[in-house]
Amino acid sequence: MKKFTKHYKLVKYSHYLAMLLVALLVFVCAPGIAKYSKEGAGTNLISVYVNGNLVGTLDDPTKVDSLVVSARKQLARENKGIILANSDVVLRGSTEIFGSVDDDETIISNIYEVFKSSAVKTKESAYEVKINTFTVNLKTAEEVVTLLETAKDMYDTEDLYDVDLITDTTRELDVLTTLFEKKEDKAEVVEEEKETLPTAGMTQKFAQFYKEANEYEEAGFTLGIKSIDFAESVEVVQAYVDSDEISTLEDAINMVTKEEEKSKVYVVEAGDTLGVIAEKNATTIANLIKMNPDRITSEKSTIRVGDEIKVTSPEPELSVIRTEEIYYEENYDAEVEYIDNDEWYTTKQVTLRQPVEGFHKVIADVKYKNDDKISTTIVYEDIVQEPIAKVVERGTKTPPTYLKPISGGRMTSSFGRRKAPKKGASTYHKGIDWAIPVGTSVCAARGGVVVKAGWGSGYGYVVYIQHEDGAVTRYGHLSKVLCKAGQSVKQGEKIALSGNTGVSTGPHLHFEILIGGGQVNPLNYMN
Repeated sequence: MKKFTKHYKLVKYSHYLAMLLVALLVFVCAPGIAKYSKEGAGTNLISVYVNGNLVGTLDDPTKVDSLVVSARKQLARENKGIILANSDVVLRGSTEIFGSVDDDETIISNIYEVFKSSAVKTKESAYEVKINTFTVNLKTAEEVVTLLETAKDMYDTEDLYDVDLITDTTRELDVLTTLFEKKEDKAEVVEEEKETLPTAGMTQKFAQFYKEANEYEEAGFTLGIKSIDFAESVEVVQAYVDSDEISTLEDAINMVTKEEEKSKVYVVEAGDTLGVIAEKNATTIANLIKMNPDRITSEKSTIRVGDEIKVTSPEPELSVIRTEEIYYEENYDAEVEYIDNDEWYTTKQVTLRQPVEGFHKVIADVKYKNDDKISTTIVYEDIVQEPIAKVVERGTKTPPTYLKPISGGRMTSSFGRRKAPKKGASTYHKGIDWAIPVGTSVCAARGGVVVKAGWGSGYGYVVYIQHEDGAVTRYGHLSKVLCKAGQSVKQGEKIALSGNTGVSTGPHLHFEILIGGGQVNPLNYMN
């Protein structure tokens, strides 16, 4: 019995010693080992899972949200675009006597790695450049400026101006627009920064006058580009776009500066022909006909000053408007002086004095759109030789309108000199011939009184109609006369049938207009 008791005491003392060592170990290693607690639900260790992955254990579940946010911030800092990362967080509690917890940095790092492996990069930060309806995206503001500078440098060959981006104060949103500044002006120390009273009213006007006068003294002209700007509205905004929507700088420059065929309206000017218009707009007459089927039907179609014609011409997406001050010398004509004659028709004019060219030296402000000249304003002129103007007397009366006396027909002989078609025929044709079948209706080209209707020797059967202004129309080689002398006829009224009588080479109508007793070219008076 004593022997048993002695052994029991030995075991008891060993148990106490073990408990003491465990307590000492817990004390030394805390808080790395969660302490057992009988309080609450009994959970003293939290396992944290993110998207099904164990990222660590902790003893305080209220810290989880802040740890997840910290991991998201780390992911965002390392990426310029917008990053989407799913965060399915699950907490599993357990009761442990002995258990370790992870430090915050370890858990944040583990969550970051989970986010990184499952993150979806949806958008990237970019600068959207909008030119009217055209849009291109670039990575940086520096690339945007380089793009705009490249477009500008094509015409600012001396690199006198900078293109800056400034906030568009007319817009509610944060939108940037362009500002051109002369480098010379930016480099100077502006005296206006000093506190001085600004000039205004007449003082300002006189100051401007003397400034301009000094600029245009004999040796003081400032030649070159005076102003420059983009023709189109340019807007720049920061946006988030898909990575494949961001262009390289090289591609953007090519898209913005490359000339493409664009449709526009051209207003016909004095001296224009279809060929001239085609040349001005780098196109062909065939293209003009194709684009204007209702207005232009052939190369011989008539165009008038002020007509609007659709054309295509090569233009870049971004055009440059600039004004250059240039010097040139040239011969020039004075404007034609006209003397109106109310007794003459507008189809008649006579030159009374021939012009003599003048000579001048000029400084002008010339406005261009890209390489196309838009306008010229003379700011200084030294006339070396005064021009003598051409003097022309011209009629003011609107000429009467003559209709073609037949429908259809093929013109076989025009007005003027010709080879006689047969023996006895004239070598100077005094009218127009149209080949038509015998019996075609012939109508009065203009209203008047029939002064002759019958046989007329070489004309065969013929009709003469006198009009109120004294002019006469003559219709020859008829097969049948349907009117009589003294009869009044209206314009377009049927007066005869065509034929092949008199000195004739075949069925046709011979038509004349006589003004002042002499034949004139009918084509100059007919609609």
